[in-house]
Amino acid sequence: MKAKNECYKHRSNGLWFLLLFLLPCQLYAQNAITIKGTVYDSADGTTLVGVSVNEKGTTNASSTDNKGSFILKVSNANARLVFSYLGYKLQEVSLNGQNTVNVKLEPESRGLNEVVVVGYGTQKRGEVTSSIATVKSEDFTKGAVRDAAQLVQGKVAGLRITTPSGDPTASTQINLRGLNSINGSSEPLVLVDGIPGSLNTVSPEDIESIDVLKDGSAAAIYGTRATGGVILITTRKNRGKSKATIEYTNYVNVQKIARRPELMTADDYRRLIAEGKNYTDFGSNTDWLDEILQNPVSQNHNISFFGGTGTTNLTGSVNYRNWEGIFLRTGQERLTIRADLNHAMFDDKLKTNIQVINRTTSSTQGGADGYAYRQAMIRNPTDRILTEDGKWQERAVYFYDNPLSRINEATNDNTFREMRVSGSLDYRPIKDLSLKILASNVQNNNLNGNSTTFDHVNTTKSQLNGTASRSTYSNKENLIELTANYVKSINNHNFTLLGGYSWQDATFENFSAYNFDFPTDAYTWNQLEAGSALKRGLAEMTSFKSKWQLAGFFGRLTYNWDEKYLFMASVRREGSSKFGVNNQWGTFPAASIGWRVNKENFMRDIAVVSDLKLRAGYGVTGTIANEPYMSQSSYDFTYNEGAFINGKWVQGFVPTRNFNPDLRWEKKKEYNVGVDFGLFESRITGSLDYYTRNVEDLLYNFPVPVPPYLAGNMFLNAGAMKNSGFEALLNIKAVDSKLLKWNTNITYSTNKNKLVDLSNKQFDVTTEFFDAGYTGEPIQSSTHRVKVGGPIGQFFVLKSVGVDDNGKWLVENKDGQVIPIAESTAEDRQYYGNGIPKYLMGWNNSFQIKNFDLQVNIRGAFGHDVLNMQRMYYENPVNKAYNVLKTAYDPVYGKQLNTDLVYVSHYIEKGDYIKIDNITLGYTLPKDFIKKISNLRIYVSGLNLFTITKYKGLDPEGVSYSGDFTFAPGIEHRDTYPTTRTFTAGLNVSF
Repeated sequence: MKAKNECYKHRSNGLWFLLLFLLPCQLYAQNAITIKGTVYDSADGTTLVGVSVNEKGTTNASSTDNKGSFILKVSNANARLVFSYLGYKLQEVSLNGQNTVNVKLEPESRGLNEVVVVGYGTQKRGEVTSSIATVKSEDFTKGAVRDAAQLVQGKVAGLRITTPSGDPTASTQINLRGLNSINGSSEPLVLVDGIPGSLNTVSPEDIESIDVLKDGSAAAIYGTRATGGVILITTRKNRGKSKATIEYTNYVNVQKIARRPELMTADDYRRLIAEGKNYTDFGSNTDWLDEILQNPVSQNHNISFFGGTGTTNLTGSVNYRNWEGIFLRTGQERLTIRADLNHAMFDDKLKTNIQVINRTTSSTQGGADGYAYRQAMIRNPTDRILTEDGKWQERAVYFYDNPLSRINEATNDNTFREMRVSGSLDYRPIKDLSLKILASNVQNNNLNGNSTTFDHVNTTKSQLNGTASRSTYSNKENLIELTANYVKSINNHNFTLLGGYSWQDATFENFSAYNFDFPTDAYTWNQLEAGSALKRGLAEMTSFKSKWQLAGFFGRLTYNWDEKYLFMASVRREGSSKFGVNNQWGTFPAASIGWRVNKENFMRDIAVVSDLKLRAGYGVTGTIANEPYMSQSSYDFTYNEGAFINGKWVQGFVPTRNFNPDLRWEKKKEYNVGVDFGLFESRITGSLDYYTRNVEDLLYNFPVPVPPYLAGNMFLNAGAMKNSGFEALLNIKAVDSKLLKWNTNITYSTNKNKLVDLSNKQFDVTTEFFDAGYTGEPIQSSTHRVKVGGPIGQFFVLKSVGVDDNGKWLVENKDGQVIPIAESTAEDRQYYGNGIPKYLMGWNNSFQIKNFDLQVNIRGAFGHDVLNMQRMYYENPVNKAYNVLKTAYDPVYGKQLNTDLVYVSHYIEKGDYIKIDNITLGYTLPKDFIKKISNLRIYVSGLNLFTITKYKGLDPEGVSYSGDFTFAPGIEHRDTYPTTRTFTAGLNVSF
C-alpha cells in the first residue's frame, strides 16, 4: 500500500509539472498576436524575398515570401521585430500595438555583409580570405567611357588600366599585378555572368558590379586561364517582384586632341630659308594637322526595362553608340541588345534563366590611321593640298605622301557581329543543396573590306592601278558547366562545399583575298576577280582553321567558426588540347585562411576598431598557349623551296614547327598576405596586400640546331619569372551630414619583376637575354632588352652625354669613356630607364550636396620612363624634306645637332604623371517633381581633362604595353593615334 501511495504521489508531482510546463504555452496561445507586413528596398521600392523576420529575444521567426510579404505571431503587442537580409542594414521595429508593419531596408553597400562575387558563387565580404576587389555601379566612373575597364580605372589597387589611343575602335589596355608570361597572355580572364567574354561584351550602362579576383587563391578555381587574374562582370538583373520600370540614359560628347605637337609653320620655313637653311617654299600656308583633324560629336543611347513578378521577371536593354574620331573619316557604331529572363517553379525549388546578347559593331572609314598622322607631321607646311587640276599634290620623296590623299582615297569597312545565348537551371531539392547546369554558345564573325582608288598613292606612286581585299573570320565557342553547392550551419560551424565540371571548346576559321590592277575603281572589294594581278599570279589568298578543347574538374571548401576563424581550399584538375600528349593535364590547388580579430573578446573594449581581419593565401594558376597545335609538327607548301621537275615547278614541302610532346602549362605560384580593417564604426575602411608570384615553365620559342631538329625554332617550357608587390586601399567617409556627404577612396600599388631564368635542361638550350621593340625606319634598332636576372621593361640604348663641335652625338662606351657615336659598337649599348611604372595611384572623390552630386577622379603613375619617338624623329632637322618640331633648332648640350637620326638616351624622358582624369557634376530633380517620372538626373562630365607631367610628348599614358609591346613598354610611337579630351552632357531618367 505504501508503494502504491508513493507511486500516486510521484504521478501527482509529474502531472503538476506537466501542467506548469504547458501553462506558458497556453498563455502564449491566448495572448499571441498575428503581425502581417511587406519588406521593400528603400532605394527602388522593390519587394525583397527571403528577408528574415525575428521577434527579438526569442526564437520565433519567419521570412518574406516571393511577394515580399510575411506573417508572424508574436507574444505581445509591444514586441520588437528584427529584419535582416544579406546586403542590407539590420533594422529593428517596435510594434507599439500595430498589426501591420511595412519596412524599407537600406542597402549596406560597404558593409561586411556585402555580397562579393567569387568563382562559381558568392561570399559575404566579411568571410572572404582572398584578395578580391569589388566596385559597384554607384562608384563607377561617370560620363563617356570606352568599355567596362574604364568604369573602374584607378579604383582597384594593382589593376593598371590605360587608354593609349583616341581611336574610337580601340579598347583599353589592362594588366593586373605585372607581366607573368613571355609567349602566353598576361591579360585577365573576363567572365560576363559566368561566361567568357570581353570588356565590350555588354554596354557599360548594363553592368551592376565588377569583381576582380587578384591573387592566386581566389583565381585558382579557373585554372589555366587565370594567371593574369579574373574579372567578373555582373550585369543588371531584375531580382524579384517589382513594378515595371523603364530607364533611359543618353549622352552627347565632343572630343579634342589632348595635346597637339608644335610643328614648324610656313612662316617658320620662310624665316629659316632667309637664314640660309636648305628648305623649299612651295608658296602655300597649310596646317596639315588641322586638315586631318575634326572636332567629333558622338552620342550614346541606352534604354532598359525591368518588370515581372517574383515568379517570372525580365530585364531587357538596348544600347546604341555612335562614336566619331578626331581624325577625318574615323568612327564606330555599336548596337547591343540584351534580354534576361528568369522563371521560378515548384515553390522556388527550380529557377531558370535564359540570357541573349546580340552585339553588332560597324565602322566605315578611310585611311586615317597612325601612318596618315605621321604624314601630317612631316608634310611641308608651304605645300598645297591640291594641284591646279584638282588632283592631290604628291611629291617624289621616300615615305612622303599627302595625308588627305591617304584618308580620302581609301575605304576600310569592318563589321563585327556576336550572338551569345546562355541558360541555366538551378535546382534545390533540399534547403541547403543547389544543383546547377550552365550552358552557353557564343558565335561571332567579322567581315572586312579594304580598297584604294586610282587617286591613292598605291596607284599614283606605285602603279598598282587600284587595290582591294576582303577578309572574314568566324569563331564558335561552347561552354557547359555542372556545379553542386552545399551550404550548412551546425551551431557555430558554417561551411560551403562546391564541386563541378567544366567543358569548353572553340572553332576558329578565317579567309582573305587580295587583288590589284583593276579596270575601274568603282567595284571596291565587290568584284575581286576583275583585278588583272590574279591572272598574273600576283593576287593573294589565305585560309585557316583551328580547334581546341578545355575540360576541368574543380572543388572548393569554405569553412568558418562563428565568422571568426575562416578557411578556404580549392583544387582544379584541367586538361587542354593545346599541349603535348605527355602533359595535357595539370592540377591547380589553392588555400587561404583568415582571422576576424575584432570578434575576439580582448577586442571588445577597443571601440575604435570596428573590423580587423588578417588573411593569407596560396594558389597555383596556369597560362595556356595562345594558339593550338604548338606541340605538334607542321609543314608548309612554298614555292621558294620548290624545284623544277620534268618541265614544271613543284612546290616545296617544308617543316615549320618541331614536335614537342612534353609541352605543358606555365605555372604561377602566388603567395598573398593581407589585412582588411574598419575604424570608427567603418567610417574608415581599407585593405593592405603583399604578394609574391613565381612563374615556372615559361613558354618560349628557342632557336635549335637543324639537324637533328626539322625546323630552326622550337616552342619549349623554359625558365622562370618573378613578380612581387604591395597594394593599399583606403575608403573614408570624410563627411556624412544631411547637407554634405563626401566619400573619398585612395588606391596605391607597387610592382617589381625579374626574369629569373630562361633555359631548358632537357633540350640543353639557354638564352641570357632577348631583345624587344623596334624603332622603325630609318634607325632600325631594337629598343629594349630583357636579361636573365634583370627587370622587364628596360630600355637598351647608347647613352648620350654630349654633342661635339660638328653637331654629332657623344656617347658613353662600355668602359665609361666618352666617344663619338661613329666609333660606338653594339656592345656599347647599356640599360637606361624602364617603361613600366613602379608605383600606381588613384584618388577618387564623390560629393553629395542636397540634389547635386560631384565626382572627381585623379590617377597617377610614377617611377618609369617613356621613349619619345616624336622627338627622336622630328627634333632633328637632318632631312630638310620633312617638317620638324619647333624645338628642332634648340641647342642640345649647348650645341646645334647636325647628325643622322639615331636611337640615344637623350630621347628617353621621365614619364611620371598625375591626371585629373574625370570630373562629373550632376543634378537630380526632386522626386515626384514630374509626375510618372521616378528619377531624373542631368549631368556634365569631362574625361582626361588635365595632365601634370614633365614629359614633353603628347601623353605619357599614350604608350602600349600589351600585344607586340608587352616586353617593349613605354614607347610613344610616332604613328600613334593621339589621345583625346572628352566633354559630355547626359541625361538619366526612370519611369
